[in-house]
Amino acid sequence: MSPHAQPPHDLIATLERIRAGRGSTAAELDRALEAADSPVCAPAFLKTFRDQALQQAADPARQALPLGGLPVSVKDLFDLAGQPTPAGSRVLADAPAAQRDAPAVARLKAAGATVLGRTHMTEFAFSGVGTNPHFRTPANPADAATPRIPGGSSSGAAVSVAGGAAFIGLGSDTGGSIRIPAALCGIVGFKNTQRLTPLEGALPLSATLDTVCAMTRSVRDAILAHEILAGRQVVRSTAPLRAYRLAVPCTQMLDGLDATVAAAFERALDRLRSAGATVQEIELDAIRDLGSIQATGGFSAAESFAWHRSLLEARGDGYDPRVRARIERGAGMKAHEYLELIRARRDWIARVEASLRGFDAVLSPTVPIVAPPIAQVAPGDASRDEAFFRVNALLLRNPSVVNMLDGCAISIPCHGAGELPVGLMIWQSAMRDDTVLNVAQQAETALASITRP
Repeated sequence: MSPHAQPPHDLIATLERIRAGRGSTAAELDRALEAADSPVCAPAFLKTFRDQALQQAADPARQALPLGGLPVSVKDLFDLAGQPTPAGSRVLADAPAAQRDAPAVARLKAAGATVLGRTHMTEFAFSGVGTNPHFRTPANPADAATPRIPGGSSSGAAVSVAGGAAFIGLGSDTGGSIRIPAALCGIVGFKNTQRLTPLEGALPLSATLDTVCAMTRSVRDAILAHEILAGRQVVRSTAPLRAYRLAVPCTQMLDGLDATVAAAFERALDRLRSAGATVQEIELDAIRDLGSIQATGGFSAAESFAWHRSLLEARGDGYDPRVRARIERGAGMKAHEYLELIRARRDWIARVEASLRGFDAVLSPTVPIVAPPIAQVAPGDASRDEAFFRVNALLLRNPSVVNMLDGCAISIPCHGAGELPVGLMIWQSAMRDDTVLNVAQQAETALASITRP
């Protein structure tokens, strides 16, 4: 396999085939629309724009742009001009229409994307599981026999990409909402440093932690999507894996791995070492402090409650009870506790950055478990609620470390054929995005014989 060889169905390879005369944008859109209507992907879309998509994809000027008229999906929390922005809720279904596209959507369109539809999400983006009692939860495409959770909160975005309906799934990541579904569905999810992409036009969960980013089918597609969303060029490197020093934190992030995740992660580390990377286990004791730092509720609870307070008073009965309970936890945070949380986070970031000094990137399992069946966590009795919150905490545990760090991270598949998807998370502190992406591209190549035998 040549360096950075990719599966034939990623966006860049598809564009190369079209521009070489071996395919067409119209044919790709027909395939995408067929996929979007299939039993796998139909629940992933809350609304599709068939006629508009056909018109956009037929535009020769759009086909000449970087995304070539190929289809993308948009998470339901982004503004699309002329439409309300419900964010997966019933209480905002009749909200005033947005006056303009969110900047992230506008940048994708300006680069030639055809927007296929709005995608399913956890209500108000407040869960890593991906269920939503207001709409049918899309099942994870990785398992045709057992309906499993897609992960969240960008659930429909992940299914639209993994199920073949979109090449890019635009979403958001506050505690792992891009990387969790990417890991569980077996695709690529990149969370950039927050400040690099505009938050405007995306309904907020936590202004401190929210990040606008996307899921794709390969790392090189992730780089292209990031360059468009961030309006910047990634500084690429062809340095081989032996040029990189990688850390593996043992503190908490390796606790409680299920058998499939543990085996896939160890196999991935062995493959990276065989490819020449220096991989060193370290203690990262600062991770243990996150519980006490966020004991009063954390940023998501406090900041979401500030946004939702009036809406809860007026229409609280229309919320998903699980989401409402998490938002209302923020009602008890006092001003001095919020200010102390800001200070504690700043000090914590400094300690973690000091511990990671000398390492190019960090390796962890994206999440410690494979996707559980939807039936275990679907709304129901108290036992299902207990299972939901247990699974949610497990899914958020590793990726949320990066959000608190104000860092960047990518999840790439590392499972073998016949296994449920497992994600390898490659991460670092703020503004180390290009190094993380370059390491990920080399790692994807090194792992290709496992993930695509």
